[in-house]
Amino acid sequence: MPRKKTSKKKDNLELEFDQPSTGSEDAPHQDSDPFDLSTDSGHIDDMFSEWFLDYASYVILERAVPHANDGLKPVQRRILHSMRELEDGRYNKVANVIGNTMKYHPHGDASIGDAMVQLGQKDLLIDMQGNWGNSFTGDSAAAPRYIEARLSKFALDVVFNPKTTNWLASYDGRNKEPETQPVKFPLLLAQGAEGIAVGLSCKILPHNFIELLDGCIAFLRKKKPEIVPDFPTGGIADVSEYNNGKRGGRVKVRARIEARKKNLLAITELPFGKTTTSLIDSILAANDKGKIKISRVEDNTAEHVEILVYLPSGSDAETAEQALYAFTDCEVSISTNICVIENEKPHFFSAQDLLYLATEKTRDLLKRELEIQLGELEEKWHFSSLEKIFIEKRIYRRIEEEETWEGVIQTVDTGLKPYKKLFNREITRDDILRLLEIKIKRISKYDSSKAEELIKALEDEIAETKKNLKYLTKYAIKWFTELKKKYGKGRERKTELASFKKVVAQEVVIANETLYVDRKEGFAGTGMKKDEAICKCSSLDDVIAISQDGTLKVSKVSEKAFFGKNILHIDIFNRSEPNALTYCMVYRDGKTGPTLAKHFTVGGVTRDKEYDLTKGKPGSRVFYVSCYETEGGEVDAVKVNLKPAPRLRKTEEEVHFKDLVVRGRGSGGNIVTKNAVRNVVRLPKAAREEAGA
Repeated sequence: MPRKKTSKKKDNLELEFDQPSTGSEDAPHQDSDPFDLSTDSGHIDDMFSEWFLDYASYVILERAVPHANDGLKPVQRRILHSMRELEDGRYNKVANVIGNTMKYHPHGDASIGDAMVQLGQKDLLIDMQGNWGNSFTGDSAAAPRYIEARLSKFALDVVFNPKTTNWLASYDGRNKEPETQPVKFPLLLAQGAEGIAVGLSCKILPHNFIELLDGCIAFLRKKKPEIVPDFPTGGIADVSEYNNGKRGGRVKVRARIEARKKNLLAITELPFGKTTTSLIDSILAANDKGKIKISRVEDNTAEHVEILVYLPSGSDAETAEQALYAFTDCEVSISTNICVIENEKPHFFSAQDLLYLATEKTRDLLKRELEIQLGELEEKWHFSSLEKIFIEKRIYRRIEEEETWEGVIQTVDTGLKPYKKLFNREITRDDILRLLEIKIKRISKYDSSKAEELIKALEDEIAETKKNLKYLTKYAIKWFTELKKKYGKGRERKTELASFKKVVAQEVVIANETLYVDRKEGFAGTGMKKDEAICKCSSLDDVIAISQDGTLKVSKVSEKAFFGKNILHIDIFNRSEPNALTYCMVYRDGKTGPTLAKHFTVGGVTRDKEYDLTKGKPGSRVFYVSCYETEGGEVDAVKVNLKPAPRLRKTEEEVHFKDLVVRGRGSGGNIVTKNAVRNVVRLPKAAREEAGA
């Protein structure tokens, strides 16, 4: 029985899988194990490759990356199209808008609702009513059934025009949706965008409304504008590395911090992308780690941001401010990556390129609108003139004797024949049919003077439209100027531009730990509270130690670390300024070699790597080591006491390090004596000054 089941299963598998041909059809069939899928691996690989590429293309083109033409992602475009469908001047429930949008967007109501809230919070295209959340605090919006929306006047003026829109069938074929909206404004740069697709990401920072319009006007005047980001949360930005928004560019943004009292700082503006909640969390985390010292934090944010940071008594407000920038989200670095869809492919641009594309796109759309308007005006003039002749010349009277429809049409055509040279195009059968639809009541009340005025007004409009088409660039400049005048009020720059100096963390971190050392065993750290205390330190500091055998080692502060037995010198090491201290050292070269004096700076070092300050011979020993500040420090002088020996007349040598040239840590030094040394002691200050005099 089991064999029969297996056989049946094999037959089914053989029918399910199409086996690839491996030779001539006449070749004898070779039995193979149908459970061995290795023969189908190539086929499956091809299927997965094709499916994955289809999926990746879909995510890039249809979900995550905005289009260069209108600056919108598909879900945003469909939301706006749906709102235009429902537009009647009144507010609509967001739940109704979401439901209507689902005709076009096959991804559920949650994704549509979230995208609509994000679009509304940009405060440009949607006029909101109700609780739409707070971008300062990160509070979410109320449920869609409680909040309302309608298109802003700006959106109605700039985004929509059915006559210049290319239409596509919706996903189910029941409706029409725009391929892209005919937006006459650099919307993508104004709103910014962020999206993650398969193997691709997009990060476009928002720019200032007025500056973008000025940039468009500059392009039309053959100038090259400079544009930089402007964030709705305000703050202070350093755009020196913005690189015109290209990949690899970045912007450093800081919160605005004010010193209100001696021990009180107030944060009144946020860095872009941060909320008051996330910012306070970062401040508390830095305080818990001992990087900053605060008493408490209060969040009074409502319409405007206000975070109060109380400092302990005796704190320096300026140092505390710099520490907030160094260790919290009060300063963030934002990378840019302008990626948009153009010609059905993702492309990388600079912000300037994107603004130029938007300017040219607007110019082309204005041209198309003028051409459509001109055609409509000419058609209106054509029929108005036809109607005037048809009525004033009483051509309608001639059709009374005709018995057939074709005869009626022919009679009208004959009556209009003497006047055909007055028109810009031929009089068609459709024109005559339209004339014959005029009711007798309208003919009886026809006013020739009003008709003449209408035709004259149409001629003036046609002349004006032709003039605008002839001077299209001038017309486009006027369009952008009027847009700035109409909607620019209240959209001035919010983010202050400044140049930041890099905050050195070691300079502003609070030294709230103590460094201890066990010199004999060679251990040092902040957790060895029973051993010798050296100095105050912070968790970010580095420790430098020099052992008796001449080994130098630099390590990060920890609870306990090994630096080498018999530590002679240990202190905090400033990695940002490694030559701020100069060292004086006396050592013996090997077990029986000469004694040398060395005057040197440490220079750059690698953490946890051991450096030999002697010549490296076994048995070398350091007798003395000290350091002083390179700028303005007091240079050491020492006395080298020699061991008594037969015929040795001189029992000591003096070394004044000021007489020795300062070299690098790898230098050998100068020979002091070849005799055996008993010890090395530092000369008193009076003796050093006397020697210096």
